[in-house]
Amino acid sequence: MGRARDAILDALENLTADELKKFKMKLLSVPLREGYGRIPRGALLPMDAIDLTDKLVSFYVEAYATELTVTVLTDMGMQELATELQKVAIEESGAVAAATRAPAQRADRTAHFVDQHRQALIARVTCIDGVLDALYGRVLTEDQYQAVRAEATNQNKMRKLFSFAPAWDLTCKNLLLSALKETQPYLVADLERS
Repeated sequence: MGRARDAILDALENLTADELKKFKMKLLSVPLREGYGRIPRGALLPMDAIDLTDKLVSFYVEAYATELTVTVLTDMGMQELATELQKVAIEESGAVAAATRAPAQRADRTAHFVDQHRQALIARVTCIDGVLDALYGRVLTEDQYQAVRAEATNQNKMRKLFSFAPAWDLTCKNLLLSALKETQPYLVADLERS
């Protein structure tokens, strides 16, 4: 899995200082998939190629970070770098697909509760403050916590919370589920029955 990260780093290290600055500026405005948030501008701008690679991979996971990097490089007219990176992404996705080939039903059963019920949780969680307090410092950083709290509605708060989920491991998702069971037990029970 580290091959895509290395390829992103190679691409970013081949940019001049001005090109890297342009890359970061374009990254701030490139359209993102639903459920993904933006790396904050203040954190993004001072990063070098190594820090930016780490941030991209931790914020968007390797596959999507690679796709975003290819998109921005193409937009900048850096076709050769984009093509090289895309080759690695295709090879990587082929290897992942071969390793995880299984019936769709099995994949659905093994998906984590918070992934399976993402839409319902966004729509139905009525009190998110207790959830955020339980996740603060363990799953959410201060900036992430404040970003979620800044949203106006519970639905937008949940969407913002889920924008950080692609970087979470199983422990983080389990902590979110525990917080939901504690603050929204009837909702969780209803979703478990569905």
